[in-house]
Amino acid sequence: MPGRLLRGLWQRWRRYKYRFVPWIALNLNHNPRTVRYVPEESKDKVISDEDVLGTLLKVFQALFINDFNKQSDILTMLPETVKSKYHDLLSVQHPRVKLLEYRHQQQNIFKPEEILYKTLGFSVARATSSLISAGKGVFVTRGLVPKGAVVAMYPGTVYQKYEPIFFQSIGNPFIFRCLDGVLVDGNDKGISKVVYRSCNGRDRLGPLKMSDSTWLTSEICNPLAVGQYVNNCSNDRAANVCYQEFDVPAVFPIELKQYLPNIAYSCDKQR
Repeated sequence: MPGRLLRGLWQRWRRYKYRFVPWIALNLNHNPRTVRYVPEESKDKVISDEDVLGTLLKVFQALFINDFNKQSDILTMLPETVKSKYHDLLSVQHPRVKLLEYRHQQQNIFKPEEILYKTLGFSVARATSSLISAGKGVFVTRGLVPKGAVVAMYPGTVYQKYEPIFFQSIGNPFIFRCLDGVLVDGNDKGISKVVYRSCNGRDRLGPLKMSDSTWLTSEICNPLAVGQYVNNCSNDRAANVCYQEFDVPAVFPIELKQYLPNIAYSCDKQR
């Protein structure tokens, strides 16, 4: 019995020690692969911010149009210029997302992963790995991913360096630390889930959602919101998978914010 208890405590410590600041400080130099040196923020870009923004807008707009019948409450709050943009898009055939087909066959609404495939040429999904004790991972379920493509987004609550995250961090392997010290909690369970849902409801403006909370469920509206299940990359920026930080601009279309899988812990902060 004591041996089993000690083994349980040891396993918990092995999972939590990466959140314990004194341990990190003492062991930082022991494993340099965990530290990625970036001399300048601009040097940490595999693809440009413009390309990232273009991809998000393309996918989110396709998701919005695919769900156009359910967006009536949102459209009533938008300026006429924005409304006309979507009506114009519905009257022509998009090269990837067949909007005319959607318009005439509205009963056959595409699933989000299908929209991703029709828009970017590939689709991804989280699933249990076939390897023993490997847990969940992200798999390309259809198509091919071109080099330099945006494959996923890291969802979660965004914390500034000075904001409390102790209780959320206990036993939590999904906290991602950005280069500037900002933390993103991508855990879809426990306290982390409660905090995200609370912030999501707080920032809602009538029918307009400022973020997406469906990544906390099995029915994900934004198929890119699976980044917390992607394995960490190595120091080599030429690796097949690499994280890249991106700040959503203030001019991001308000009707598309409902697909953003991140929300700031403090209501006066945007990330």
